[in-house]
Amino acid sequence: MVDKLIKRKEAAEMLGISLDTLDHARMEGLITYVQYVENGCVYFTEVGLQEYIARSTHRARPKDNNPTFRKKRTARSEIRHR
Repeated sequence: MVDKLIKRKEAAEMLGISLDTLDHARMEGLITYVQYVENGCVYFTEVGLQEYIARSTHRARPKDNNPTFRKKRTARSEIRHR
């Protein structure tokens, strides 16, 4: 089965990125593409776009419960205050 081929501009719009960013990802090997002839048109598949999204998705970091940068007092500082 042949997937529908998506042109560069449409792929960039679907991903919400610029053409330059899409081309950079392609040249770095981060996204798969179809190119029938050297220096010819470049196309993408829906599966390739979904794989790129999956690789670019990062898990949320847990909330930092200590909003300040101060360190808690250690036993040494408590001894000094006696």
